[in-house]
Amino acid sequence: MANNTLHIEVAYALPDEQRIFELEVAADCDVEQAIKRSGVLEAYPNIDLASDKVGIFGKICKLNASLRDKDRIEIYRKLIADPKESRRQKVEMERKKAAQDKQKANTVSAKAKDAKSD
Repeated sequence: MANNTLHIEVAYALPDEQRIFELEVAADCDVEQAIKRSGVLEAYPNIDLASDKVGIFGKICKLNASLRDKDRIEIYRKLIADPKESRRQKVEMERKKAAQDKQKANTVSAKAKDAKSD
């Protein structure tokens, strides 16, 4: 590899599919140019660089960010649900289930106690 080129990757993931596009770009190439040259936009026309966030190795960056050799550009999809809200709802459901299980156990225990006293 010549000194004026960089070997980079562009990664995009869907729930059931992950793809990494490997390419060499000029040393002065920015994130947006690399994404466009990778072919990911043709493979996944739903990607919208105007609204989707991008990053390098998990760190959000701007489209005009410069690249270094062996960088991995990641294109992030929009979240379907807020993770905090999802966790809150899960905990609430677990609490309700625990309360119902406790109530069932108390009812079974009370019935067994009544049966013994008869």
